[in-house]
Amino acid sequence: MKFLVTDIQFDFTDSEGELPYDEQVGLIKDVLEEPWEADDEEDLIEEITCAVGFCVERIDYEHILDY
Repeated sequence: MKFLVTDIQFDFTDSEGELPYDEQVGLIKDVLEEPWEADDEEDLIEEITCAVGFCVERIDYEHILDY
């Protein structure tokens, strides 16, 4: 299934501290711009977490229907 993320929030803190704001905005923009392929919501969250490197705290998305 394909998903389009419409809103997302990450935990941008790690052992180094918090990711700078402009980098946060860039990562969020990247996630929102591209469709994601996943089996379900749990898999979608895992795919995004692996790609970005930060844990997803909240996510809103839509299914993309293929015709």
